[in-house]
Amino acid sequence: MASVVTINRPDVVAQIEVLANRLTGGNKTEVVALALRNLEERDARSGSLFGANRGSVMVREGVDLTAPVLNDPMDAEVGPVP
Repeated sequence: MASVVTINRPDVVAQIEVLANRLTGGNKTEVVALALRNLEERDARSGSLFGANRGSVMVREGVDLTAPVLNDPMDAEVGPVP
């Protein structure tokens, strides 16, 4: 399962080389993998959405906070109402 990623920006290539030498003993693949894992972990949501104010917001059972708020189609979708 060999795959190749080509990076054409000289500044990015140079940064990968510097970080690979500093962090992984010159292993460029590992330093890119490390960066990708770091980005993925940083983007992952964990813990309470309300931090120090735990319990300050109550959500009724069966309510999905990720569901769309607007159930009615917008004018842009169906056109103006006559």
